[in-house]
Parts: sequence; structure tokens; C-alpha cells
Amino acid sequence: MSRRTIVIGAGAAGLMAAGRAAERGFEVILLEKNDRPGKKLRISGKGRCNITNNTDIDGLIQNIPGNGSFLYSSFYTFSNEDIMQFFRDEGLELKVERGGRVFPVSDDANDVVSALVRRAARSGAVIRYRSPVTSIEVSDGAVKGVALKNSETIECDSVVLATGGVSYPGTGSTGDGYKMAQKLGHTIAPLKPSLVPLVSTEKWVKDLQGLTLKNIAITIYDRNRKKVYTDFGEMLFTHFGVSGPVILSASRHIIQYGYRDVFLSIDLKPALSPEILDSRIQRDFEKYSRKQFKNSLDDLLPQKMIPVIVDLSGISADKPVNQVTKTERRTLVSLLKGLTLEISGSRPISEAIVTAGGICTDEIDPATMESKLIKGLFFAGEIMDVDGYTGGFNLTIAFSTGYVAGMYC
Repeated sequence: MSRRTIVIGAGAAGLMAAGRAAERGFEVILLEKNDRPGKKLRISGKGRCNITNNTDIDGLIQNIPGNGSFLYSSFYTFSNEDIMQFFRDEGLELKVERGGRVFPVSDDANDVVSALVRRAARSGAVIRYRSPVTSIEVSDGAVKGVALKNSETIECDSVVLATGGVSYPGTGSTGDGYKMAQKLGHTIAPLKPSLVPLVSTEKWVKDLQGLTLKNIAITIYDRNRKKVYTDFGEMLFTHFGVSGPVILSASRHIIQYGYRDVFLSIDLKPALSPEILDSRIQRDFEKYSRKQFKNSLDDLLPQKMIPVIVDLSGISADKPVNQVTKTERRTLVSLLKGLTLEISGSRPISEAIVTAGGICTDEIDPATMESKLIKGLFFAGEIMDVDGYTGGFNLTIAFSTGYVAGMYC
């Protein structure tokens, strides 16, 4: 009888692991509790699927604050270049966008899932849906099989646990794998939301709900006004605070602060120095010299933002613009160059893109993804205590560790 491997979880890591293990001639059964594969993968990158990042290995590691060095071996075994070639071999055309982000030309995450399923099936892996696993059976410190919810037991020689984290539980990421691993003696580093929208204390953010700001710069400060993080790009105001690409990236940098007691400063006009911005405002004031202050900012700000900025500036909304003093104008400049919010928390982990924390990497062989505690047990993807920033780094982790687990299981 040929060696049998069971992969638990048909997400990015599990599909890659199943395909690689089957290519080696093993009998591979991929067990998925949902009725279709890749549910979280299908919604990644707003449905476009940012499959990897076109940087070098060191660039990948630098963008993985959660135990990035643990991944050196995986990335050298199956790199971002290998990931891109894998999908090209499956007929998926790719494109590189700003910041090295790699997407399918089709902008359709379903095409990425189809490519992974196609490769796994062609290699001989069997995918079973609606097959939730309850436990991994072990004897004498080695994997012997898995028990399913329907009371079925399947014997096997190895298991790849690729059940993901606990973010987006509607996709099936409900933390099942952590419980299975913990039962076998593995340590779980505390689970925290990463790449998550942030909550602010200011009431006025609700007035800006739905407003997207492009080409802005942000800086995060701690309570001692020490600079924690800066970024440039796009953000969004919500009913609870802020979200969007630069905010999600910023969130990973303040995880150690518990997402509170930090301040977000938004530079609405990063291309203009305070002096040039002041000159620009003076020109606008001359243009609208007969108007009230509240009606003088149309060329400078989105309409939705004007009442908020007027209120925060402390300048009377009805004041004739030709009576605004130099001091008041400088206050306005400072406000536009540093609109500040107090961050008081994050949205729940269920709304995070990624789970930080998970199975401790000290208990996993970085070269093979095998457990150091249980022979024949392998891990892949988000279930481990590894996580990266936005930009394709988390899927790179999933594909690379999935491939390595499938190669050695």
C-alpha cells in the first residue's frame, strides 16, 4: 500500500500541500469542511487575490514581522518566483502593480483557486468536501490517522494541518486546527487581529463615514510622541474609525500597544510643504474673498470633509474669508498637515485579514514544516505563528509553507 497523506483544509496552503504531496506519488486525501475550496482565498485582495510580491527573499522577510526569519528555508525552497511560475504553468497570466503586488491579469481570485484545484486533481489528490475533522490520532508519538465529525476514522502516515487562523470565520477559519494541535501538546501563541481596521475616539469620524482619501500620508505616534510608523497611500473613514490599505498596514505596527493609546496623524497634502500650502490657501482665499470661510475650501478638500475641518480649525464658519487672520490660517495649515485621531482599539479578530499568533514556530522544523513533537504531523499557512503586512506576503507564506509541507510529509 502506498504512503497515505491527509491534508486538512482546502485553502491556499492546503491545496498547495495536497498537490505537491500527490506529485510525489502518495495517496493524498484533502479534507475540507466547507462545500467548496478556497473560500477565504476567493475574497482575498477584494476578490482580486494578491498572490505574492515581486521582491527578493530579504524583501519578503522584512515584510513579515511575525517570525519572518523562520521562513528563510521555505522561501528558498519555493520562492515568490516559483509561486509565479506555478500559476503561469497553470495558464494564469500575472501582472505586477504598485509596491510589487502580483495579481492575476483577470483580477479574479476564483481563477487562482481553480488553478490550485486543477493542479491538485491532476496530481492525483482526492478532495472531500463537507468533511470536518475533529482530531488527529497519534500512537507512540507518531501520526496514525484522523477522526471525522461523522465518526469515520481514516488511517494515514502523515497529516498536514492547514486550517488557517480565526479571521473571517464565515469562510471556515474558526480555529479548529489550534485545538487539534494543542491537544497533541503544541503551544499556541496568543491570537491577535492583524491587518485590521482601527477604532478612534473622535465623534466626527462618523460624519466622514464612506469617505476615501487618496495620496495621503499617515504617521502613528505613541503616547510619548515617538514616531511608530509612516506610510503613504489610501485610507477610508468608517462609522467606527479608519480602514483602507495604509491603516491595515499600520495596524500591524501597533499590535504591541494593544491597538490603544496611540495617535494617527493624517497629512492631507503631503506633496505641499507648510509654506507652499499656506500660499495655496491664500490664493484660494483671494479667489473666494467675498465668501464665508465655510465656502472657501471647495478647491482644497472633499465636500464631505469641509464642515469637519471648519469645526476643528476653531475659525468661525461664517467669518468672511478676507478677515481670517494669519494666525488662524497657520492653524488651518497645521490641521491639514496633521489631522489627528486617537486610536482606542481595533475591530474584532473576525474582521482582521490575518491572525497573528498561532502554533509556536519553535516547535516546528523550518526546513520541513514537521512538528518537533509528533512524527508525521506537518503545518502550513496561517495556523502557524507567522504573519506579514499587506502586499501579497501572507499568501506567499501560505503557498511556500504549503509546498514545503507537501514535499516532506
